[in-house]
This record gives sequence, structure tokens and C-alpha cells, in this order.
Amino acid sequence: MKNILLSVISVIIFMSCENNTKTEAKQESNTEIVKSFDWLIGKWKRSNDEEGKETFEIWHKINRNEYKGWGYTMSNSDTISKENITLTKTSNNWKLAVITKEEDTPTYFNLIKSDKSSFTCENNEIDFPNKIEYWKEGRVLMAKVSSSDLEIEFFFNRIKGKVTNIPSIPKNN
Repeated sequence: MKNILLSVISVIIFMSCENNTKTEAKQESNTEIVKSFDWLIGKWKRSNDEEGKETFEIWHKINRNEYKGWGYTMSNSDTISKENITLTKTSNNWKLAVITKEEDTPTYFNLIKSDKSSFTCENNEIDFPNKIEYWKEGRVLMAKVSSSDLEIEFFFNRIKGKVTNIPSIPKNN
């Protein structure tokens, strides 16, 4: 009887350990899928821009822990604004770094939420924007920059084929 009881307990412990290992592996696998931002990759043109302006974003995957983007707005063939954007994983945390042409150092936003086609980053130590969101609805890439007082939405359509009026990403990006 004692041997049967020990055998049953051993089987239960073994099965419990095996289930935990499978659950942990599944969670790690899901985490890695959720943390893929490949849906950002490509050249995008803003569809809800102001009259006379054209805004673009270009995203590249550097490696599985880093994505680089470059955004800029043109008016009458002049670049009136631009920003370098980097989404980087360090340890187990993702950060979004943004540098505009007026800044020398990046502003960092911590990733607070993501799924297979969206993410939200925050930095509550600055006035605007203190939240940046990206998500994809169908074929449209959407973004929103916001604070408690102001919200700006961006709707981007993918640019296909060769586009001559989009400069390449600078080498230092």
C-alpha cells in the first residue's frame, strides 16, 4: 500500500512539473509573438494630413530586439518636421525613443501594453505627448499622440512600389 501511494504521488508530481513546463513554454512563446512589431515595417503615407502637407513614416526591422522608424512632413518640397524613432528591447522591457529635429537627445516612452497588432507607450514626466499609441486596422496603420488636454490621430496607408519623393533613412538612424 505504501509503495502504491508513493507511486501515485510521484506520478502526480511528475505530471504537475510537466504541465508547468508546458505552460511556461507556451507563455514565453505567446510573449515573443506579442512582442513582434513586424506589422510596422514598411513605407507609410498619412491619409488625414492637413491641406498642402504630406507626412510619411518608414519602419525597418534591425533585429528581433530593435525597430527603427523615420517620420517626416513635407510642404512645398521642404521638410518642415522630422523625427527618428527607435523601438528597442532591453532586458524584458521595450522602450520607444523619439528624437525630433529640434532635439539633441531622445525622449523615452515605456511600453505599457501590446498585442499582435498594437502597442501603447507612456512617459508621464513630459507635457505632450505623454502617450503614444500605434495599432493596425486592416491595411491602415494608425497612431495617436496624446496628453490629458490634446489628442492627435494619424492614419497611414502603405506605399507600394518605387516612390521617388521619399528620401532614404539616414545612415545615423
